[in-house]
Amino acid sequence: MLDYETLKLVWWVLVGVLLIGFAIADGMDMGVGMLLPFVGRDDAERRVVINTVGPHWDGNQVWLITAGGAIFAAWPAVYAAAFSGFYLAMLLVLVALFFRPVGFDYRSKLEDPRWRNAWDWGLFAGGLVPALIFGVAFGNLLQGVPFHLDAFLKPHYEGTFIWALLPLLNPFALLAGLISVAMLALHGALWLQIRTEGAVAARAKRAVSLLALVVTGAFALGGIWVLLGIDGYRIVSEPAHSALPNPLAKEVVREAGAWFAVYATLPIAMLLPATGLLAPLAARALSGMDRPGLGFVASSLGMTGIIGTAGAAMFPFVMPSSSQPGSSLTVWDAPSSRLTLTIMFFAVVIFLPIVLGYTLWCYRAMWGKVTVAEIEAKKHHAY
Repeated sequence: MLDYETLKLVWWVLVGVLLIGFAIADGMDMGVGMLLPFVGRDDAERRVVINTVGPHWDGNQVWLITAGGAIFAAWPAVYAAAFSGFYLAMLLVLVALFFRPVGFDYRSKLEDPRWRNAWDWGLFAGGLVPALIFGVAFGNLLQGVPFHLDAFLKPHYEGTFIWALLPLLNPFALLAGLISVAMLALHGALWLQIRTEGAVAARAKRAVSLLALVVTGAFALGGIWVLLGIDGYRIVSEPAHSALPNPLAKEVVREAGAWFAVYATLPIAMLLPATGLLAPLAARALSGMDRPGLGFVASSLGMTGIIGTAGAAMFPFVMPSSSQPGSSLTVWDAPSSRLTLTIMFFAVVIFLPIVLGYTLWCYRAMWGKVTVAEIEAKKHHAY
């Protein structure tokens, strides 16, 4: 049986794995949606693009649902604080996600070009908006969120209800949003290069060439910005990590360069930002050599590096407070009870391999190039 401190750390890793899994799986079809109006020049080509992800997008979305459920069960304090402060942002994501199931299922039901074009842009929004908002959220976490906890551990936010959206869109957060959008679009472009041929694959290849440079450049700029212009957070004193959660029992200070302290104490962590910088360039090179499958793997590693960089830099913080640093939520003082974490851990050990195995089987069973000829031959049976 794992002790409480170890369980807290294990669930920090597992939540990170779920977020990375979401970026790799569901991020791929969001990226395809973002590229849909641009790599498909006519209706047949756009149907080709849609059919590369049509059989998989809903299964991929399980990663997002599971990540949200895991945060709710493993870190209820984080779930409560985040969904209170980011309420309008989360609502905007939800509205954008509505376009995906309706767009995939009903886009080709009518022959009217206006109907189909409208849903093409709806799928574009369903990919772009969540990717942008998730990146913006990470950017705000690195800066700290203006909330504090009262004596009953209830979160309170500064400002009005409108704060929940407008001040989130600050310059650094928008840069983080650009990184998120570009890396998911890059991932989607590589997928299209794998699954299509002809003009669509050629346009996807050109998109990879551009997007890889955007991801690397924006990620490098974000790192410099954090180093020179954004204070991190450091714990001065706290209870034992095995103690029952109490976010108000610690002392926290804001400090320049604190987000880079992990690289001094644990140099191997430098592999994460190095991977985030170099893997997109490797994906670009592999795409140029017509090896998009390996490029897709490199893109997945790049996303792992970028997301992992943010998680490692902030550790053990999960949701820092800019208005009252002592109210910040960390890996050690925001989780559920030991019993809850234990039950969830064994559920993951049993069911995650099943989900992964079924997902891989689905991809293998429906593998192959999607072509214009195939789409035209299955006019009423494909997406």
